[in-house]
Amino acid sequence: MLIGELARRTGVNPKTIRYYEEVGVLPPARRAPSRYRQYGDEDVERLEFIRNAKALGVTLEEIKEVLAFRDRGVAPCPYVLRLLDAKVKEIQGRIRGLRMLARDLRRLQRAAAKVPAKELAARARFCHILENRRLVATAGASRH
Repeated sequence: MLIGELARRTGVNPKTIRYYEEVGVLPPARRAPSRYRQYGDEDVERLEFIRNAKALGVTLEEIKEVLAFRDRGVAPCPYVLRLLDAKVKEIQGRIRGLRMLARDLRRLQRAAAKVPAKELAARARFCHILENRRLVATAGASRH
C-alpha cells in the first residue's frame, strides 16, 4: 500500500509517517520502481502500536526503546512496566503542582476582590491583579 492508504488505515498523517521513518520508530519503507514508498500490514500494526503508546503519554524515544526490545526478540514488558510506573509518578507530581496552583489562584481571586480596582488600576500598566506584588505574594504564586 502507498502512504496515503497507510495514513487512512491508521489515522496517522502522511507527514507524521515520514517523520516516524526519519526518527527511526518506523523502519524505512520499501520503494517501488517509481520510488513511491510501499507499506505492508506490519507497518499498519506498528503505527497502531505507536499511536496507542503516544495516547498513553509515552514519548517517541520511549516507544523507540520498546520497539528496539521487540526488534531484538526480547519482551519489552518489564521495561514498559518500569516506564509506566515512572509516568504515573510524574503525573501524580503534576497533579500535586496543579492543585497547589489552583489553591494559589483561588487565594489571589479572594485577595484581589478585596482591593478596590480603581485604587490600583491607575498605577497598573497592564492589570493591577497580576502586577501587585502584595496580592501575588498573598496567593503564594511568587514561589512558582
